[in-house]
Amino acid sequence: MTEMILTNAVLIRPDHMHPGTVVVRHGKIAEISDRRSHAPGAIDLGGCYLMPGVVDVHTDNLERQVQPRSNARWPSRSAFLSHDAQTAAAGVTTVLDALCLGDLGFDVERIQTFRDGMRDIDALTGTGLLKSEHFLHLRCEMPATDVIDLVDPVADHPRVRMISLMDHSPGVGQYSNMDFYRSVRRKAGHSEAAIDARIEKLKAQRETYRRPNRDRLLARVKHLNVSLASHDDETIENIAENVADGIGISEFPVRMDAAVAAHKSGMTVIAGAPNIVRGGSHSGNVGAAELVRAGVVDAYASDYVPAALVEAAFLSVERCGITLPKAVSMITANPAAMARLPDRGRLEAGLQADLLHVSMFEGLPVVRQVWRAGRRVA
Repeated sequence: MTEMILTNAVLIRPDHMHPGTVVVRHGKIAEISDRRSHAPGAIDLGGCYLMPGVVDVHTDNLERQVQPRSNARWPSRSAFLSHDAQTAAAGVTTVLDALCLGDLGFDVERIQTFRDGMRDIDALTGTGLLKSEHFLHLRCEMPATDVIDLVDPVADHPRVRMISLMDHSPGVGQYSNMDFYRSVRRKAGHSEAAIDARIEKLKAQRETYRRPNRDRLLARVKHLNVSLASHDDETIENIAENVADGIGISEFPVRMDAAVAAHKSGMTVIAGAPNIVRGGSHSGNVGAAELVRAGVVDAYASDYVPAALVEAAFLSVERCGITLPKAVSMITANPAAMARLPDRGRLEAGLQADLLHVSMFEGLPVVRQVWRAGRRVA
């Protein structure tokens, strides 16, 4: 089909909504009008919402498919295709698969997921089997001894759109609360003695490697057309270091002060969509709704639940006091800009026809149909 007409819908644009029709030709949005179409073959959406396809700049969902249980690893190619199907069903037409590089002692399985994931995205891209369009988000552990060796061969990969500089050392960022850090490791089956030994080792390792690795990574990628993000910013000092290093995105700041400082400095800020849906952080950090109400969040990412993105956008109207067009832009136009993908994320003539048909059921948004580049994928 070279032409598709979607009509009798409420169109969600970046700054307003209106009833109307979208005409798609050859995979792109060709026309947008505020009139209802009576053309033969026009698809009547029954007054439901029509919005751009979601752009997810950070999801760990592939890891969840690869390792559905702590002691059960799934075949990587099968896991990748399951992950792809879930993202498409959630309305995510563009996804940055977040792969972790660097082992801090408890993350050996993640390195295998990174290696397998790189092979799978190369093998599957271009086959026509993938429902969503997949890019890469390389999550680099700065205190890890192996991080530079891992990132160096893949930094120039054409599907890399974002690189984040992480530090999951005990006592900082997400793990500033040591009781929380210990509880996470206990749940993973580690003994108190092993946890104590690892904490001491990682603290010393951080002192030795974090800054030199950071400098080497920044030098390695400075010529690339990729976005750089920090991760789990905790302090104003963290933000000052990021700005000095030319990092433009603050991903999942864990304290209000850090988020406000990032916003004031001109960094864009990503918050977790599950934080909105659940009503708070699973780690005990600042609530995403608080950050949105303070006006310091630019985009949501799914983190670990792709379906959270559409739900978070609609919930944000009530919980955060923002308009639906602004909330939808936080999962479409704004993350597309962060990922340097200007050809998508908005209902605008000439852009890629990534589209969602969304209806409401008792206040819950339900993704009914999904098109990527004009082709129905869910």
